Amino acid sequence: MSYRILTLNHISVRGLERLPRDRYEVASELGQPHAVLVRSADMHRLPLPDSLLAVARAGAGTNNIPVAALSKRGIPVFNAPGANANAVKELVLAGLLLAARNICQAWAYTRELHGDAAALEHAVEEGKRRFVGFELPGRTLGVIGLGAVGVQVANSAEALGMKVLGYDPQITVQRAWQLSSTVQQALSLDDLFARADAVSVHVPLLDSTRGMVNAARLRLLPPGAVLLNFARAAIVNEADVIAALDGAQLHAYVCDFPTQALKNHARAITLPHLGASTLEAEEQCAVMAADALRDFLEHGNIRNCVNFPEAVLPPVLGSQRIAIANSNVPNMVGQISTCLAGAGLNISELVNRSRGEYAYTLIDAEGAADDALIQRLRAIDGVLSARLVRAQG
Repeated sequence: MSYRILTLNHISVRGLERLPRDRYEVASELGQPHAVLVRSADMHRLPLPDSLLAVARAGAGTNNIPVAALSKRGIPVFNAPGANANAVKELVLAGLLLAARNICQAWAYTRELHGDAAALEHAVEEGKRRFVGFELPGRTLGVIGLGAVGVQVANSAEALGMKVLGYDPQITVQRAWQLSSTVQQALSLDDLFARADAVSVHVPLLDSTRGMVNAARLRLLPPGAVLLNFARAAIVNEADVIAALDGAQLHAYVCDFPTQALKNHARAITLPHLGASTLEAEEQCAVMAADALRDFLEHGNIRNCVNFPEAVLPPVLGSQRIAIANSNVPNMVGQISTCLAGAGLNISELVNRSRGEYAYTLIDAEGAADDALIQRLRAIDGVLSARLVRAQG
């Protein structure tokens, strides 16, 4: 079978090369796609064709994708967690240094100097007093969110001589192993703000994280603190941040999200969403997204998915594979098994995984599976999608 892949942004050639041309038609304009590859394009108003089986984002965040609507149709949304972690980490560290040494303000000052060599020299000596900064060793960085990016930021800040506090009640075992053993645990967000000289946020934008950085927490920081946000704009309350900048509670706010209110503020450094904008990160994100998409389309396996559980089943030679997405309710596997038995199929291997309100089942079966069986599976109350993936062997 060949698959049609719609691209909504420029996708790195390295990623597209992971989709063999003899099995994949990839284009920015095509009808009835089986999958969508996207970076930052907003899909919320995009019509979702009946042919759609999956969406893959060449990046980490999925706010530009209608995940809830796709989930109800049994369509997995893949992303590339960690692929751009080093790029974001480097920008966070750059932002911290820009703020600590007042580099952007000092550069803007020198670009406006006029006069001959003597006048220039005098202005430089006079001006440098205005841009006295501070050094990082001995100061404390609070890192909110210890995922792929947060862990790298924490470890690198320690390498620069900083003390590091981390807060993430949902840290995974994998990330905990990667985190430096000398990073201290903050007991709460308020505890972190009260003990940090600088704070960097690395959490997704959810209802629980929207406005997480607010006036009450900013007041816990020592005067002259630095706030860094390379996660999502709405994680901070912009009005509260501006008030803290105006009152010198914050020395600087460095973020990747310019707004009319922030872009010309003397104490704000706003960048044009550069977090993952490196050649290396774009390539790695595209490769990771394309690989996950191909594994799902050709084998039914789910890895790096934001709305369905991870489910991987090694092939059983001589069998046919069926992939089913369903609501996480009782007796789904029983009904599916009964349907297969009624069609004369014997189950060789089965994996069923659940995640919140959704579940996913992969079955390798012996016997002749056909479109009529797939239609009967789709008719089961609670089944969101079902398809015959391919013969195994």
